[in-house]
Amino acid sequence: MAQTVKADANPTKAFFVRMITRDISLEDCILDLIDNSVDGAWKLEGGRPMSLADGADLSKYRIEIEASPKRFSIRDNCGGITLDDAVEYAFTFGRKDKDTPDNYSIGVYGIGMKRAVFKIGEQIAIRSTYTSKEGNTESFRVPIDVPTWLADQKRDWDFDIETADALPAKGVEIAVEDLHEGIAASFSSPVFIQDLKRTIGRDYALHIRRGLSVLVNGENIKGWKIELLQGGGMEPMRISYSDGDNGDPVNVELLAGMAAPPPESSEPDETSDGDNRFGWYVAATDELFLLLIKAIFLGGAQMVGLNGIRNTPASWA
Repeated sequence: MAQTVKADANPTKAFFVRMITRDISLEDCILDLIDNSVDGAWKLEGGRPMSLADGADLSKYRIEIEASPKRFSIRDNCGGITLDDAVEYAFTFGRKDKDTPDNYSIGVYGIGMKRAVFKIGEQIAIRSTYTSKEGNTESFRVPIDVPTWLADQKRDWDFDIETADALPAKGVEIAVEDLHEGIAASFSSPVFIQDLKRTIGRDYALHIRRGLSVLVNGENIKGWKIELLQGGGMEPMRISYSDGDNGDPVNVELLAGMAAPPPESSEPDETSDGDNRFGWYVAATDELFLLLIKAIFLGGAQMVGLNGIRNTPASWA
């Protein structure tokens, strides 16, 4: 009689960690962690990141990032992760089928925090202080010793949750030590740190404009100002329309115009904007994305455009 046996097709932890971390840059990992903090701030404010509604005030919220060859940390005061959320989904790898979309979230896949910390280093501590359903201030800590966790061949991939001292404000602190060699080298590079600051100033310009504070190694990051010239014979083009087949319509607004007066010469300009801000920008879920078309030249003039996709009207002034 034929006997049926089963082949073990379960993934190993080491394989899974390599797969989720290999194709994402260090900079994008840090942006994923910032996204989580921004989600928390918007949730506390009762707003939605995909709305560019005027009047939103994020001035009470602060995100502090410290990056050195020895240690990386990010701390916010954006409400924290509750214990229930930590147990049910915050530390799972990916969203569960039963999870419903979060109106406050600009994250999509549910792996951002885990992918980021595994990418950065081997000794991880995640601490949260939050308000419980009963109105009490409570805290917990999730320590992850990555080599030990990887070596454990048990079928469950759970992380231990411990009681912890409260943070100075309700929010989350993520600290990573024993950084991977390449990560430590990046954090020791002034060029990488400067590029990170520039990217944060660009991608979170709309949040920073609403008062959000983001600090990198003690420096308060300034959001990019996206401006078009008006007056003196110059007038931005502005087109608005709605699109969408079913459900809520998508409101689109397109602005294009001159970011600077036309150059008098076609020769390279050593005094030009070093941030390369000329180009087309798309604003979606309240983040700015610089498209691959860096600049369009019409008659020697550099053009810059803004494409805003939102649910409610907003002013780009």
